[in-house]
Amino acid sequence: MSLPYFRAAANRVARSLQRSVISSSPSSLCNASRQNIHCTVTPSSRTFSESISYPDESMDHSYEQRRLPVTQFTVDEEMVRDAARHWANEELRPLVREMDDEAKTRPEIVQGLFDHGFMGMEIPEEYKGSGMNFTSACLVVEELSRVDPSVSILVDIHNTLTNNAVRFWGSEQLKEKWLPRLATETVSSFALSEAGSGTDAFAMKTTATESPDGSYYTLTGEKLWISNSREAGVFLVFANANPSLKHKGITAFMVDANTEGLHVGKPEKKLGLRASSTCPVVLNDVKVDTADILGDIGLGYKYCINILNEGRIGIASQQIGIAKGCMDIAMPYLNERAQFGTKLADFQGLEHQYAQIATEIHAAELLTYNTCRMKENGIPFVKEASMAKLYSSQVAEKAASKSIEWLGGIGFTQDLLAEKFYRDCKVGSIYEGTSNIQLQTIAKRIKDEYR
Repeated sequence: MSLPYFRAAANRVARSLQRSVISSSPSSLCNASRQNIHCTVTPSSRTFSESISYPDESMDHSYEQRRLPVTQFTVDEEMVRDAARHWANEELRPLVREMDDEAKTRPEIVQGLFDHGFMGMEIPEEYKGSGMNFTSACLVVEELSRVDPSVSILVDIHNTLTNNAVRFWGSEQLKEKWLPRLATETVSSFALSEAGSGTDAFAMKTTATESPDGSYYTLTGEKLWISNSREAGVFLVFANANPSLKHKGITAFMVDANTEGLHVGKPEKKLGLRASSTCPVVLNDVKVDTADILGDIGLGYKYCINILNEGRIGIASQQIGIAKGCMDIAMPYLNERAQFGTKLADFQGLEHQYAQIATEIHAAELLTYNTCRMKENGIPFVKEASMAKLYSSQVAEKAASKSIEWLGGIGFTQDLLAEKFYRDCKVGSIYEGTSNIQLQTIAKRIKDEYR
């Protein structure tokens, strides 16, 4: 979907609020006017307080002209964020618990992601994408994470890893073949990790053997912990085309999920993100045309490093969404429940705790969205991306743990989603680079700065 789609979607949300669709629920209070909409939703749905303004489109709203703070977004970014927020609350929220119990994302949710343009955020409109920027993609990830991080990770991997890799390094033939499908109908999967190559990703054993006539490569090996694999229609597979060169032989291939010899194994039974499929992917003499090589032979390791640096910003956005989701659940409860004649939110001991969490969430936002702006403006951002992922994952864990403590007994049950956020957040310190790897990356850059 294109930018005009998001503008139309934002207008539909505004009209629906003006008609008091949301306020028809006894748990919601809504006030709407012609120019601005102010909405407060109580805990049975979500909690947020936002002013939504859409000025005349003839005005110049460019980031450079407005010199916005990094957590103040452009009109177009706000429209995308609001569309994601509305869809997540109206369509996704009712299915979150069921999908977690079933350990499976519903097909209608995946279709909804495509229908609303969330799966082609940065893909140009000429390839049927939304034509938005990186910040917009991260805002979508954050908003979906406030409701279900299992769905947000599907969107994050698809947008920040596969889509961008094809945009950056794919041939024109590969772009024409895959980008329209990635934007409208085909889920992708990033197949890098193996049993013996997790953090040490370049120790992979999967090989790519060139055919005698050079027209195709045969991929053989097994990938593990591959997200989106059950839903994927295409896999971005990393394999070594020349093991004698070690990591400099690693090459990236776009492999159709229906290719003979490719088999997706049984999903892992995970602590969290249960609705997100994580499976082994077996490549048994999978033949891939030379035309389906992404970029140049032997440069896969460089592509992998560069794209994972961007992916870390997406994970930071996911972790921020989890932390905000925890606050969305806990704060209304603290404002409503009274003990000893006093609202829980008014006890000084609790005031200090939620003030601290809110401060840390804001700090994580500043780190993350500043890094988004650095990326968009061509400023080196490797250190900052690692900082954002590291810190956001720490904040998410803390917020999830504290929210359960604040909620007391009910927080420990499945009556609320707090326990799910607690389970979902833990992987934030593991995937797309462990926290120790982020610290190493940060330390290396700091040492370089002082030499």
